[in-house]
Amino acid sequence: MPATIRNVARDKLEAGQLALGVGIRLVRSVEIAKAMAVAGYDWLFLDMEHGALSLEACAQIATAALDAGIAPIARVPNGQYAIATRALDNGTLGIVVPHVDTAEEAREVVDRLKYPPMGHRSMGGIGPHYGLRGLSLGEQAAALNAANLTVVMLETPAAIANADRIAAVAGIDVLLIGTNDLCAELGIHGDFTNRRVVDAYAAVVAACQNHGKYAGVGGVYTEELLTRYVGMGCRFVLAGQDGGFLLAAAQQRSGFLRTLKA
Repeated sequence: MPATIRNVARDKLEAGQLALGVGIRLVRSVEIAKAMAVAGYDWLFLDMEHGALSLEACAQIATAALDAGIAPIARVPNGQYAIATRALDNGTLGIVVPHVDTAEEAREVVDRLKYPPMGHRSMGGIGPHYGLRGLSLGEQAAALNAANLTVVMLETPAAIANADRIAAVAGIDVLLIGTNDLCAELGIHGDFTNRRVVDAYAAVVAACQNHGKYAGVGGVYTEELLTRYVGMGCRFVLAGQDGGFLLAAAQQRSGFLRTLKA
């Protein structure tokens, strides 16, 4: 029987459900994986693009996430494939590549992140994905190619215009809109309800539906906007970040306590 590796986020997407993620930028403890699984999330967004998270911390959290039943997915700086493949070798179940504007760039992503015959990623040997058990190289390649999510971020008007061509690239799984950067490129910082943003989401959702891929929403956290974009067809949802969740809960508690009389 072929070896299989479970990716909860992929399972949810393939079942037509929402795959809910949470950004990890502040926390360095491996307990965050179990905590977010208990909180109801399907994947961790381990941010090595903007956060100070190291590759070592990413690998430690990713290994804990595998045991906790939540999918560890890492975002790396654009073009940093050496970091991406090491993260994949050491526990992550997917990579988010930011600032992908063309189908040619998307094909390079697949080429670098997938094992042959899909791509040309180097074989990394024994890893935590299969309990440190020794599998044949062929079994490793097939199981990890099938399990890993390859996510590209569309963050410019050019990327949105090329969404259908990007979605057509074999091996790309998710087109994730980086709404903050898209708004910045459009000159409408933070205007997430702007017609051009709504049209961008519609274009990406349509492209994904045309090619059997999944549309994602990132940088949008209000309930009203999440309702809108999920309703349009987004299924890969970055729901918030550890720092924002921590601050919101802490502020709520301090606000309550300040109302109490000694």
